[in-house]
Amino acid sequence: MKGKINHMLPFQIDLTGKTVVVTGGGGVLCSEFARALAACGASVALLDIKPENAKAAADKIGDNAMAVEADVLSRESLEAARGIVAQKFGGCDILINGAGGNSPRCTTAAEYFKPENTDGLNFFDILPEDLRFVFDINFTGAFLTTQVFAKDMINKSGACIINISSMNAFTPLTKIPAYSAAKAAVSNFTQWLAVHFSKAGIRVNAIAPGFFVSEQNRALLFNTDGTPTARADKILAATPMNRFGEATELLGALLWLCSSEGSGFVNGAVIPVDGGFSAYSGV
Repeated sequence: MKGKINHMLPFQIDLTGKTVVVTGGGGVLCSEFARALAACGASVALLDIKPENAKAAADKIGDNAMAVEADVLSRESLEAARGIVAQKFGGCDILINGAGGNSPRCTTAAEYFKPENTDGLNFFDILPEDLRFVFDINFTGAFLTTQVFAKDMINKSGACIINISSMNAFTPLTKIPAYSAAKAAVSNFTQWLAVHFSKAGIRVNAIAPGFFVSEQNRALLFNTDGTPTARADKILAATPMNRFGEATELLGALLWLCSSEGSGFVNGAVIPVDGGFSAYSGV
């Protein structure tokens, strides 16, 4: 195995000779994906709009990883990234569309609208440009990235795309209407792509994480003293396993979906990894 990587995996698959592109590669979850795939022998390109984050993650992996600055909302930026990846590692075999996120400008202060409640952002305050930003970073970014990199994947052995959806795609969470709608679009797009590329040898699936702590949601889940917020308490009460997930607990689903031997007939699936959240009715 190349590089200096030392990574415990739930099981091993052989990705030797494969090139993997991971958008949002500098983030908590996607950098974990990149490390796992590199540990299986793949050459991994970590794409991120914040190159310093991607570089820090790539440096921890070793020689078979590289950081590439890329804006998933710019076709020109993505095409440039594609050229850089192809020059060093070859064309893309596996694409992980992990870039995404929410914005406080699209997060209502209250779960329920009440006319008398005038504190903080409410539904009527959300601006079209802020709504568009959240939708674009989650859905349009996956759409454009797939348009650019799937060109390399046509009729390649083992080619697959994995989108990152969310529990919001099954049932929308309160306070975050744009993010919920965008992730629902990601799941729908996953199914559409699976059908569209089915004759071109590209499988397309998605992982729908439950609740994992990241830099994006840490302030929503924990107070400054480290205690859970009221929202975190509600999430844990609705999660039968009564805890947040660990990033490594997504790796089994990731590796399985990347393995032609393990999931060669799985196409158009959205796999929940949520501690039972989506199965629990609340009673």
